[in-house]
Amino acid sequence: MKKTYYLFNPGQLERKDNTLKFTPVAEDGSGEECAGQSRYLPVEDVNEFYVFGSLRANSSLFNFLGQKDIAVHFFDYYENYTGSFMPKDSLLSGRMLLAQTSAYQNKKKRLFIAQKFIEAAAYNMLKNLQYYNRRGKDMEDMMELIKNYASKLSETTSVQELMGREGMIRQTYYDAFNLILNDYEMGNRTKQLPQNEVNALISFGNMMCYTLCLRAIHQTQLNPTISFLHTPGERRYSLALDIAEVFKPVIIDRVIFKVLNRKEIQEKHFDTKLNRCLLNQNGKKIFVKAIEDKLTETIKHRTLNRNVSFRHLVKLECYKLAKHVLEIEEYKPFKMYW
Repeated sequence: MKKTYYLFNPGQLERKDNTLKFTPVAEDGSGEECAGQSRYLPVEDVNEFYVFGSLRANSSLFNFLGQKDIAVHFFDYYENYTGSFMPKDSLLSGRMLLAQTSAYQNKKKRLFIAQKFIEAAAYNMLKNLQYYNRRGKDMEDMMELIKNYASKLSETTSVQELMGREGMIRQTYYDAFNLILNDYEMGNRTKQLPQNEVNALISFGNMMCYTLCLRAIHQTQLNPTISFLHTPGERRYSLALDIAEVFKPVIIDRVIFKVLNRKEIQEKHFDTKLNRCLLNQNGKKIFVKAIEDKLTETIKHRTLNRNVSFRHLVKLECYKLAKHVLEIEEYKPFKMYW
């Protein structure tokens, strides 16, 4: 199985015959290569790269990565996702593009798909709360509120109204974080400038989920710029935001609860400066590894009757949405069943 590689240190990535060579460079600003620390990666083993440090590369490398269907995702110092190198779309489909555009322009069809995203997100949030409620955390009041909000999602008549209901569901869900987490408090949700440890993990984790969904979309015929819940806009792949709504509670939130409650990530793994809270490099490594472990974890798929990984579940979600857009099969988003 192909692997995802995470590059935290600055370095140079280059092609060496049919392998990839990564050489770290000194972090003192000199740019000198660290002799004896080069690592060779068989190209057949690589699915994608996540780059968190500065990277030297040339067009020859990216041509090679494109030929081998290897994506590269870039993040800046402040953990913001800045963009991706995606291989040439080999699954282009005019039929899909027309169907996806038509579904977006049809108010009824767009609202139906958008409602499905939020229904699944709310259901998966409830599953998380039920899990901790069974373990002695009193979630009853918050669960009842979310159930009440979710029961009225089908009554919404516009995407804007639906987003308002989603906001109430998510706010109630985030209020529960204070009970789930043993030593940390959620406080107010702060995004662009995370103000505490929990917000820092949510923001960073959500961006990881976004790139995961973007990669999965790229492996289908769907167009990532035409979305249904989030308004399509300039310079963003808004369909990845739509699909991420389903999987953030399943993957990212579960990992956050785990690493904080088990003290795998502690205060020493954060840097608080410039009026924001960010994971330091050691913290990023621990959190990314925990996410990767979750993605490779498998569950028994009820329809396929076989074990599939969480990473593959995201791709299956894209296939289900594509079938719905083409009017082959009604979209039934993933809902946790354990």
